[in-house]
Amino acid sequence: MAEILAALPKATKAHLCGANALVLSLEQELNVPEFLKTVGGTIKAGRIETSLARIAEATDKSVEVLSKFLPESGKFSFGVSSYGHNGPVPKIVGMTIKNKFRDQGVSCRWVTSRETTLSSVVVEQNKLLSNSGRELVFLTANKKTLVGVTLAVQPFKDLSQRDYGRPARDDHSGMLPPKLAQIMLNLAAVKKTDLVVDPFCGSGTILTEAMLMGYSNILGSDISAKAITDSEINIAWIAKRYALKNFPKLEKADAKEISVLYKANSIDAIVAEVYLGPQRGKLDLKNVVKELTTLYNACLKDFYKVIKPGKRIVLALPIFRQGHDLNYLPLDLASFKVINYLPEDLQVKEGLTPRQSFIYGRDNQTIFREIIVLEKALSPALPRA
Repeated sequence: MAEILAALPKATKAHLCGANALVLSLEQELNVPEFLKTVGGTIKAGRIETSLARIAEATDKSVEVLSKFLPESGKFSFGVSSYGHNGPVPKIVGMTIKNKFRDQGVSCRWVTSRETTLSSVVVEQNKLLSNSGRELVFLTANKKTLVGVTLAVQPFKDLSQRDYGRPARDDHSGMLPPKLAQIMLNLAAVKKTDLVVDPFCGSGTILTEAMLMGYSNILGSDISAKAITDSEINIAWIAKRYALKNFPKLEKADAKEISVLYKANSIDAIVAEVYLGPQRGKLDLKNVVKELTTLYNACLKDFYKVIKPGKRIVLALPIFRQGHDLNYLPLDLASFKVINYLPEDLQVKEGLTPRQSFIYGRDNQTIFREIIVLEKALSPALPRA
């Protein structure tokens, strides 16, 4: 949600539908398939077609919406998904739609799933985005049932290839997923011509995703010579695969001292996944947290020098799990404001840390990522007593 609202700053009237869907009013038409290629956190996107005054209208309104997409000949496939709805809408409506079309002489196939929502894989593999198929979506927002159609799903095959197919991988240190790199770049909220820097470039995931998203002024650095080589290999692979020419510039440098490379107040965005700490073996949590806190406080002090006032730093930091406890790095953020983009009326609490940054991870992971968006204060913080 934060990524969408950062990428579409002119969106108005954002409404949650359950835990997994967001309805937005936009000032102008959006190219949904192209947009979905650039937002890593969104699985599906579509357009609202109508609304229901009462649930008894569901079948007739659904047939009316789907009829717009019927092919001139051949079988029509459709699926039904429901977000934020308390009743068994997909099963009831799906069967009645099929019967209604049959009575009209339309040959159709109803694509079903055990869940109340069809996955993006099911939608694509059953051609529900083609000239012979469509996914119908019910969304409940503000006690109102909306009816829409899916126009695009996340390009999961391409994302997987960019993740597992890249030639230079560092599985030992862990890999930033391309979709998370997209999310972080969008949270930086900068123009495509602005200067974007990754001072922990690793194997270059943020750099290559920035290339694909159309950023033209990208710089990367890392203290590791191997990381620079890996980034060069992956950049060349992406450039060849997608016929790109906007190659990022690379430098070997310590992230605590990037002010040696850049002038004061010259960078529009810093986007990086930092070293997350030891990934294997027994963890001395107290010492690891102490060492990483010292390291990243030094980095933030240097980042403050080079980032422009009012511009943003987006970092993926480690969160260490111990049972049900989540341990965050106690960083000194006095010179920055934490941004999360979420309007108060959405009342979002799940997935946020006490400092209003984002928690990213799976249940079986021992180290989560904290995605924090920091905005440079317009004047430096006063020294602490």
